[in-house]
Parts: sequence; C-alpha cells; structure tokens
Amino acid sequence: MGLLEPQRQFETRRLRLRPLLPQDAPVMAAFLADAGVARMTCSVPHPFTLADADAFIAAAAAGDPRRQARFAIEHEDHGLVGGVGFTHPDGDAAPEVGYWIGRPFWGRGFATEALEGALAWARRRWGRRAVMAGHFADNPASGRVLEKAGFLYTGERHRLLSRARGEAAEARMMVWLA
Repeated sequence: MGLLEPQRQFETRRLRLRPLLPQDAPVMAAFLADAGVARMTCSVPHPFTLADADAFIAAAAAGDPRRQARFAIEHEDHGLVGGVGFTHPDGDAAPEVGYWIGRPFWGRGFATEALEGALAWARRRWGRRAVMAGHFADNPASGRVLEKAGFLYTGERHRLLSRARGEAAEARMMVWLA
C-alpha cells in the first residue's frame, strides 16, 4: 500500500466516499453556487458554474494520486451531499484536508463522518501520521467538525485567500495526529 495505490471507494456508517464522476457536476454546481457554502472554502469561486464543476471533476481525475485525493460524499437516500479532499504538498509537509457539504445537509453530522472516514483512508494509503486543516474564523461550525474528527488547534492564525470572498480572511489552523 503505497502512494501509487489507486484511489478506492469506501463506506462509513451512513456514507459512501467515492471518486467524483462527470454525472456529479450538476448537483455539485448547484450546491457550490450557494455563496454561503462557497465563501467558507479557499478554492471555490463565486459564482460557481456547471463549467467550474466539470473542470474540478476533470482535474480531480487527472491529478497525481501521490499528491491529491478527492472524494464525493454520497448518502444512500440523498445522493451527492458534499465533497472531501486532500492535497499533499511536495516534501515532507503533512497533507491538507478540505471539505464542503451542501446547505440542505448541514447539521446532520455528514461532514464529521466523512472526514473521519477520509482521515482513516489517508492514514492507510499515505501512511502519514499528521494532516493539516484550517477553518475561517467566521465559520465556527467547521471548527467543531474538525474538533469532533480529532483535530487540535495549533494556535496559529493565517490569512487565507477565499476565491468566493475575493479576499483573504482569518483562518484558525488545526492538526490531526494519528
């Protein structure tokens, strides 16, 4: 099980995490077109269009599996409800994780459950014992998700660019240690 092992799907108690597929684009575009969802991410522009979703899915499929892993978060009854992904910078730096959940599914524990499953996957597949994350200071709900998944605050605060906001915003940095 090394960095070159292909990405696989896996299940948690209520969710299936799997590779993003071209047919996910319309639902993904609808959820990420919501400014309230997009502005809590660094990389999602606003407005977010079907073309943006198509490009994101194509980039995820073409990405280097040693440096990134992106998953659709799917619920048996609701279909696609969100996404979670890792980027793995060059060198020995810890991978970074990010996630989003469509607004109709906020507050149901899907983000925490998906994140816990994704962290277990990253530990098995990449063998890393640390993962980094951050959340915007004006999004304490994301901080609670990260805490429930086992992340700890580092005490660092960074100003991170949010494409949807069109500016940098304060983010609280966290780390997960296996």
